[in-house]
Amino acid sequence: MFPTHRPRRLRQTDPLRRMVRENQLTPNDLIYPLFAVPGTSVAKEVTSMPGVYQLSIDKIVEEAKEVRDLGIPAVILFGIPNEKDNDATGAWHDCGIVQKAATAIKSAVPDLVVIADTCLCEYTAHGHCGYLEVGDLTGRVLNDPTLELLKKTAVSQAQAGADIIAPSGMMDGFVTAIREGLDAAGFTDTPILSYAAKYASAYYGPFRDAAESAPQFGDRRTYQMDPANGREALKEVALDIEEGADMLMVKPALAYMDVIWRVKEMTNLPVAAYNVSGEYAMVKAAALNGWVDEERIVLETLTSFKRAGADLILTYHAKDAARWL
Repeated sequence: MFPTHRPRRLRQTDPLRRMVRENQLTPNDLIYPLFAVPGTSVAKEVTSMPGVYQLSIDKIVEEAKEVRDLGIPAVILFGIPNEKDNDATGAWHDCGIVQKAATAIKSAVPDLVVIADTCLCEYTAHGHCGYLEVGDLTGRVLNDPTLELLKKTAVSQAQAGADIIAPSGMMDGFVTAIREGLDAAGFTDTPILSYAAKYASAYYGPFRDAAESAPQFGDRRTYQMDPANGREALKEVALDIEEGADMLMVKPALAYMDVIWRVKEMTNLPVAAYNVSGEYAMVKAAALNGWVDEERIVLETLTSFKRAGADLILTYHAKDAARWL
């Protein structure tokens, strides 16, 4: 009798489909990004990211409690300082906005994992991720001097209570520098989640509104990766593993699921995918216009990241996804 093989037999009912489902998405997979700003009672919606807000510390704490109550295990903190300068002082100062937010969250919600984004673009006057040559208008960051800034930033974030340090500037050797700094300061147990493969992507546009971090000139192509390259990502990942990274990230996620898959195939370390602002904004815009079913498309997309090999997913959809799940 033809056909001999009938895969549809296992698709007939919802219980059957659930029994043979290969990948399961749960709130435990999710990490929720938060944007900290100075002031009190501030909750300013990001125009290009409906449902995402810049929050003062008191509001961040409220949000952190809600995240915990939804079963989401972690948040990642980004900060917008009062002032910016060429030394990125707001990134590493003891009273920096991320440091204050980390301390407040750990005091109010100690069982929530706090990840600190360890980058400098939100804190520099020029909007690039480190030191530039005097008079440089191209945005070519000076690698080795910037490592010292990243080291200082990571230590100050750990001292403030951050559970995980997540360097995102794509400087060569940044994992080694941060590991050395953390260990010397007594934070040998603080893990590093490295943005190991971070691409120079057009999908970051809305984030730059949220973090107020757009470059004032030039672009970031001399340090973030070329979107055309896949093998290079494996080289970056291998270097970060050698330097002591505990977890690895691919960013963005949606257009880079092949990279997520290849990274997961080459390592047993946990792999994170960052479902970035442009990906979020496109779905929200289509949903607000009634063009897509938001719940179905979000859960399908997040499950696809799991299928591609992601163990962790940073996403602005996290709260909604946790409720739907």
